[in-house]
Amino acid sequence: MSPKHLIRAALLGFSLLAAAAGAQTAAPSAPQPASSSEPVRNVVLVHGAFVDGSSWNPVIDLLQKKGYHVSAVQNPLTSLADDVAATRRVLARQTGPTILVGHSWGGTVITEAGADAPNVVGLVYVAAIAPDVGESTADPLKHGPSAPAGAAMKPDDGGFLWFDPAAYHSDFAADVPQTLTRVLSAAEQPIAAKAFSEPVSQAAWKTKPSWYVLTTNDRAVEPETQQWMAQRIGATIVKVPSSHLAPVSHAAEVAAVIDQAAKARSGQ
Repeated sequence: MSPKHLIRAALLGFSLLAAAAGAQTAAPSAPQPASSSEPVRNVVLVHGAFVDGSSWNPVIDLLQKKGYHVSAVQNPLTSLADDVAATRRVLARQTGPTILVGHSWGGTVITEAGADAPNVVGLVYVAAIAPDVGESTADPLKHGPSAPAGAAMKPDDGGFLWFDPAAYHSDFAADVPQTLTRVLSAAEQPIAAKAFSEPVSQAAWKTKPSWYVLTTNDRAVEPETQQWMAQRIGATIVKVPSSHLAPVSHAAEVAAVIDQAAKARSGQ
């Protein structure tokens, strides 16, 4: 290759690298406002602590069979702000009205992220935390008895909380087969302990209709506390005889509530 061609190739390479860098650093586009006449076909799922987005797989399968476009956020679990940012990136990719769903810690995330997302037309909380403005995840939990799972959350030297594998089945997923529980526990994702004390600055449930899947056999978020939160936010409550990991053990019931919310908000 001649020197002239080498120079051109180098310049082209630099241009491609600069374009790639620009694409990586550019802020995600904002979600577009939902049309008032569109049916709801988008569902965005936000997982909780000690699991990842694959915990929604049974629910995703059922919703996809119903024709929904489903996206599962992969939370870094490093802070509330980081998880909200991850959720907003996924919301920005939706075209049309969207139901935003949070499980457990994911409830705090959707409370913050859904408030200023114009394409979010409804919220579904699944055994989830629903704080008010200025409250952290820990604050609503004070309105009920302490959950047994609290003792199973063990901090490491880096400031992250891990769920004790010995208690994962009994206190987190009691109605999930033990063989599957061992797989879930092996892949558990820790959460930064500080995240539970970080307050939300806005509350989506104040302006958007909500549904709440209340898990009556829960040992991670007490059913009494769930009832208090669900009533406070004015949610439509559906009780399910489930452990905390309802997206796995009671996927059909969870998917049915999401479908109900989507149909209720279609054309609104």
